[in-house]
Amino acid sequence: MSRTFRTARPSRSTPHTAYPPRARRTSRRAALLALPAALLLALVPSSASAYPNPGRVTGDIVVHDPTMIRTSSGQYLLYSTGDGLQARTSTDRIAFSRAGSAFTTPPSWWSAYSPAKDPWAPDISYHGGKYLMYYAVSTFGSATSAIGLAGSATGQPGSWSDYGTVYTSSSGSDYNAIDPNLLVDDDGTWWLAFGSWWTGIKMIRIDPSTGKQYGGDTTRYSLASRPTGTKAVEGPAVVKRNGYYYLFASYDTCCAGTSSTYKIKVGRAASRTGPYVDKNGVNMMNNGGSLVLESHDRYLGPGGQSVLPDSDGDLLVYHYYDGQDNGTPKLGVNLLSWSGGWPTAY
Repeated sequence: MSRTFRTARPSRSTPHTAYPPRARRTSRRAALLALPAALLLALVPSSASAYPNPGRVTGDIVVHDPTMIRTSSGQYLLYSTGDGLQARTSTDRIAFSRAGSAFTTPPSWWSAYSPAKDPWAPDISYHGGKYLMYYAVSTFGSATSAIGLAGSATGQPGSWSDYGTVYTSSSGSDYNAIDPNLLVDDDGTWWLAFGSWWTGIKMIRIDPSTGKQYGGDTTRYSLASRPTGTKAVEGPAVVKRNGYYYLFASYDTCCAGTSSTYKIKVGRAASRTGPYVDKNGVNMMNNGGSLVLESHDRYLGPGGQSVLPDSDGDLLVYHYYDGQDNGTPKLGVNLLSWSGGWPTAY
């Protein structure tokens, strides 16, 4: 795929104070893009050779922050960042075709958080006879952000009704209200994980009747953080398997093409609100997290992940930057094994 991804941007959620000067970022990226592919691959740690390549996908696969669901008819619906939340469909989970966007007319409230009216990082699910989609509206490097909610009877592009904001953050917040992910627990309670940089990943309880915050519990729980060094943790996805809750998150720098250092890590907990620890027992609130997937071969900076239960097992759905295509962001899909109590991509 030679087409560039219009909405991909360097470190979209890094606080302004953490950015290197623009000239340095630009020159570094230009220098990396100018390197031969073989030399770029040589920069990838050899320990990454154990990671699997993405499964075969074809067609329109230039995506960022993908979320996917399988409908009752067997159709796969994939939504991603950009153009009012780009939509793609597939009948076989291999060949994907562009199918428009979730929104053709931006809701008026978006402009308060994004002058470009450019939503990010959707999360699609199906509950109570309706498709739901949480998504984020923000601007590069800002904590002035909002999580929105939309619903649809079919899930198809152009069919979504917007329900407004669910949760917000401001320039004075120590958290960032982006990258939402809905967890519907076995006891019928709903929970929304979200967050990016600053003080890390958060969770709030959701009222199933409205899809918005539950009035009986307004606590903002903290799940993962990087209190020392870089603050780069974002994009949570929480699932429950075999009696444990698993928190997947994207660490380090995204959205910078071949210079992206994104990687997917995981921790687990006995309670949905934590504490989440990695395989070594390190709390994710203190820089913990066990690697699931990182850069290897041409597949650079995997992240922006979601987890989809399918007929043949759980799928890890994510984007990576193609080291053999100028760092173009593309769709990655791998099956997950839960052998030994921890997820392994294969």
